[in-house]
Amino acid sequence: MTEYKVKSSNSLVFELTKDEASIGTLTYTSWFRFSAEFEILHSKYQIEPKGFWGTTIELKEGERILLKFRMNWNGEIVIQTYFNEIKSGYIFKHRGIFKESFVLADQNGIELLVMKPDLKWHTMHYEYQITTSDTFDTFFEKEILLMTSLHCANYYMSMMTAGM
Repeated sequence: MTEYKVKSSNSLVFELTKDEASIGTLTYTSWFRFSAEFEILHSKYQIEPKGFWGTTIELKEGERILLKFRMNWNGEIVIQTYFNEIKSGYIFKHRGIFKESFVLADQNGIELLVMKPDLKWHTMHYEYQITTSDTFDTFFEKEILLMTSLHCANYYMSMMTAGM
């Protein structure tokens, strides 16, 4: 198991760290849109809504699509990855109300990570505590999945607050 932290300096920039060392930064272009980019170890990735309604979100490295995700009818986010030409599927879902968290699970329902949001009332920014499983720690593209999970949590929060 590995522990990660996400801190937000404002509502547009989120930094993922492990043991106080920076892993990556997620930056939104505007808080009205789901477009963003993140950087991991000097590699840049773009997150862009696609389609007429923008309900499918793509993660690209240059022009290459690495993954897609969309929210399904029951509020889960379905993630399809295409790492190294291998297609895999994951589910990102919200769990609980009072002790809320988010979970990333594989196609068999095995939990790979748990993400706990923490609203900082004095700044009104979310921070997250992420705990990953031993299985997740072996993934070659785990940093990309961590940053995507962060974007999914923010996406979920914005979709739920927009619905209220």
